[in-house]
Amino acid sequence: MSAPDDGPRAPTVDARDLLCPMPVIRLQDAVVGLGDGARLDVVATDPGVLHDIPAWCRVHGHRVVASHQAGADYRLSIEVRRNR
Repeated sequence: MSAPDDGPRAPTVDARDLLCPMPVIRLQDAVVGLGDGARLDVVATDPGVLHDIPAWCRVHGHRVVASHQAGADYRLSIEVRRNR
């Protein structure tokens, strides 16, 4: 049985094995080309992203839609917000 098609997958920033501030810098670089409402996933191994990325999103007006741990990976889903 296959999973339902939820449409195109969000781009993923792979920040595994990077320490602060590199996951946030990689996220910042990836957000530049995305429009309002776009989704972006981040996967990292540094537990600091659970605090650093939400703080960065608050400062820049973006939104963390979801975050969870999967094994050694921390996964966050970000919604890009422009002009709000």
